[in-house]
This record gives sequence, C-alpha cells and structure tokens, in this order.
Amino acid sequence: MKPLAILIFLSLNFYALSAQISPFEMSNGTRTASYFEAIDWYKNLSKKYKNIKMREMGETDAGYPLHLIMLSGDGSFDPRQWHSQRKIVIMINNGIHPGEPDGIDASMMLVRDLLSGKIILPSNVVLGIIPVYNIGGTLNRGSYTRANQNGPDEYGFRGNSQNLDLNRDFTKNDSREANSFTRIFHYLSPEILIDNHVSDGADYQHTMTLITTQYEKLGPVLGDWLKKIFEPAIYKSMAIKKWELIPYVDFDNTSFEKGMTMFYDPPRYSSGYAALFNCISFMPETHMLKPYKERVASTYDLMVSFISESSRMAVALIAKRKEADSLELLEKVFPLKWSADTSAFSTIIFKGYNRDSALSTATGLRKMFYNHDKPYTKNIKYFNRYKAADLSHAPFAYIIPAGWYSMIDRLAANGIRVSRLRKDSVIDVVSYQIDQFKSLANPYEKHHKNYNVVISSKTEKKYFLAGDYVVLTAQQGKRYLVEMLDPRGEDSFFAWNFFDGILQQKEGYSDYRWEDVAANLIRDDSTLRHKVEQRKASDPKFTQSSALILDFIYRNSAYFEKAYLQYPVYSIEL
Repeated sequence: MKPLAILIFLSLNFYALSAQISPFEMSNGTRTASYFEAIDWYKNLSKKYKNIKMREMGETDAGYPLHLIMLSGDGSFDPRQWHSQRKIVIMINNGIHPGEPDGIDASMMLVRDLLSGKIILPSNVVLGIIPVYNIGGTLNRGSYTRANQNGPDEYGFRGNSQNLDLNRDFTKNDSREANSFTRIFHYLSPEILIDNHVSDGADYQHTMTLITTQYEKLGPVLGDWLKKIFEPAIYKSMAIKKWELIPYVDFDNTSFEKGMTMFYDPPRYSSGYAALFNCISFMPETHMLKPYKERVASTYDLMVSFISESSRMAVALIAKRKEADSLELLEKVFPLKWSADTSAFSTIIFKGYNRDSALSTATGLRKMFYNHDKPYTKNIKYFNRYKAADLSHAPFAYIIPAGWYSMIDRLAANGIRVSRLRKDSVIDVVSYQIDQFKSLANPYEKHHKNYNVVISSKTEKKYFLAGDYVVLTAQQGKRYLVEMLDPRGEDSFFAWNFFDGILQQKEGYSDYRWEDVAANLIRDDSTLRHKVEQRKASDPKFTQSSALILDFIYRNSAYFEKAYLQYPVYSIEL
C-alpha cells in the first residue's frame, strides 16, 4: 500500500473510532444502515456521552423492542420535567417505510454531531427519536422493491411483519408498533412531530418537499401561527441552506395548470393523528429520483432547521399550543371531514421539467418522460385552506358497554382517562342507529373500511351494567375522542370495522311459526296494524308478498333485535 493510501486509511479508521462514521458516510452516500447497525450506533453513543439516553419503549410485530433515543443538553430525561422547564420537545420518527431510509441515516449523523458539539443543541430544545420504527420491514432488506427510487443500494420493505403499512395504522392500532408509538407519543407529548419519508410520482427539480399539518385542524390560534409564522421560517431557513423547499406534490391529484392542493391528512396518517392532540406535525418527503446522498443531506438540514427555528420561537410555540389545548376543551362542535377551499390560494414557485415523448426501448411504443433538458420555473396556485364538513357535537360523556373493551384499550394507549360504573344504572342517553353505510369491496390494511355513514339519534333511558365504561370529554384528547367515537369519522373505530358485529342480524324466525305470532300482533296492536295497512296502500309489491309483510311486522315489533344496527356508544348530554 502506498504511503498516501496508508495515511488516508489510518485517518479514516481513527476518525471512525473517535467520531463514529456511519455506513452511509463510509459508502460515500450509497448505503443505508441496517437495523442492527443503527441500534449499535446509538448504543455506542450512549456509552460515550451523558446527554443521550436509549430506552426500550414497547413491542413490535417483528419481536424486537421499539427504541426511543432521548437527547437533552443538561442530561435530564424526564419529559414532565422538560415541559415544566418550558422546553420544546421534538419527536422524530424514522423508517415507517423502510424503503425510504433517509431519516434513519440523517438522524444517526445528527445525533452524533449534536453530542460531539459540531452542532449545538439549544438549551430549550430536547429530542425524542425513534431510530427505526418499522423493524420488520427494515429486516426485509433488498434492492428491488422501490422500482422508482434512485438508491440506496439496499433498503427495507414498505410493509411490516404483518405486511401492514404503518402509516395507515395510527388510529386502528392493528400493529404492536402503533400501540407502542401511541405510548411514546403521549409520554413525550411533543410540540413538533417529524416523520421522515421519500416521495413517489412526478419528476421535478426540488429535492425536498414537505407535508405540513393542515392548519385548520390545529384551530384558529395554533394553526394560524403555524401558517403565518413558523412554516415560512422553515422555508426561509432551508432556502439559506440552498434547498428550495416546496409543499408535497400529491402527484395523483395535481394538475399544475390548475394549481396544487395542500395534502389532506386524515388521522390514519402520522400528521393527521398528531393534529388530534394539537401537535404540529411535518412529513418531509425527499424526491425519489435525487441521489441518495443529496436526499439524506436535505433531511439532515431540515431537522437542523426545525431545531433552530423552534428554539428561536419556543416561547410563542408553547403559548400557542397551550391556548389551543384550552380552546379545545371549550369547543362543542368538531369537524369530521374537510374539503379544499378553492376560493382562496397563495402562490408558490415550482421548478419542474417539461414532459416529452420518445420511442420506448422496453415496449417499442411511444413513452412519456420528463425532459431534464427542458426545465421550467413558474408560479402556480397553491390551495392551502380547507372547509369543515360533517360537524359532530361533543357530548358531556360517552358510555361504552364493557364488551367493547378493544376500543377502551386504544383509548387508554392514547392517554384517555376512563372510569367504570360501580353499579347497574338507568341513565338518560342519546343513542344512535346506523341507517346507511358502504364498505370497501376490497381489503385495505386488514379491513373493509366503512364510509358514507348516515346515522339517526333518539333520546332514551338506557339500562347499563356495573363495569360499563364512562369517558368524560372534558380532558386532553377531546378532538380525538369525537373523531374516534362518532361513527361518521373518516378513521373512526366504526370506519375501521371495530363495531361490525352490530351490522349482522343474529336472530330471525320461521315463517310457519311467525305467521301465528304476527296475526296476534296486528290484532292486538292497532298502531302496528295501521302501519301495515299504510304500507299496503302505498306499495302494490308489498301487498302481494307474504314474505315482505311478515318481515315488516317483525321489524316493527318488540321481537326484532335491538342490537342490530344499534351503535353501542351512547352520549350523555347536560
């Protein structure tokens, strides 16, 4: 080996021992760390520095524990103490889609640089980092599952050990990962959540795009501050770092001639989920076709921007979130759905490539491609406002019969306080009937989601048993409660099939036996007899069908089962 080569080799190994060189850096930006390399990386750092703590925080479907990395400038690792000291808590999630590992490598280097002093962690900012969230997908390593993506050489798979997309699991909690995540999230109670991703779709010049929490979901105080103050500061900070940041390009729903709409994030996604608890969330989406080295660098710089800008605005951020929490407790009506407001828009600078066509060597036919020799820059409309729809009234409390405990487990994981009736009780409640709904024809993340739900309600006295659950809405997480427990919510428990048992009729009758019972009913019940006569007068087909007549009598009698289509969550109104 030549002297210069020996010197370089020795220098690299010395630096690797003293400063820890990541697999990404050692490969000059072509390789991402494996799961075990990432975990060993943080273990080594935690042995060398007092300002980092590594904790196991729950199970995963892969059988490995979910780790939480905590960074604090003063070496304190109690989130309650952090908040009492008015520190900003930033939570960073990596590898939810392990084929998009940019955040895994960027976070490894960021933590090292913060601990070594290369970058200063402000005294009023602390970090909680999940180094690898989807461990099962990360262990399923290969080179061919991200056909559209430019590197790294190997990476993980999108699905977890159950083949679930974990970025659709934040309310239904089918995975152990999601259950552990909710507990970490509420343990930290972060002001900001960053969930690192890589985009798919159109080709354009920008390396980094960003999904920001839909402003309106955070209320008029925190949402307005995010839109007018904090988000512009992040864009400005990234521009100084020479990254021309733009909002996420939702390729399937974007026509650049008409404009671009802010990404809609219902609670199944991390950003929509975090908004239920007045946590500002960002989903960085690097562009799939940019070199892996550039994508990781932009992710690193964006996280640095979040740290510096949240430190600079810490007093305002904490105050705005506190006010948002207080206003939510007073709020009586919550939107369940949103639609883009096309009457108002801002303008963004978009740098793209013109589409062109050429002969495809793969098919022998014409193909579309983005011509990098024909770049363009233009102002496009950006629709970043949403209008509320399907409003839901928040009751004083919900009552849930004890048999539906799987929902209670999920509420508890999200920090919701629940009590139980001490004795059998008759309570005045509002009850709900499922009048209409549709279900997806094909499975979606282990479910056949219910949607287009129509309900009717009535006030009644209902007999409840000792042990049934009572959930007061006057607590943190009020919006979460409403969106999960109103069956019309897009990602409610009803939408995700947790109440499908009520959608199947359990009891019935034999015609020959019911004939005699039905005859006695219409003889003795003048109201029921009148209903049958009215139906006959208005429906000739009904008159000619004994099956329809018998079924009508059954459904309008006391024999018809009350549990069928009866939504088993009841509201107490004051």
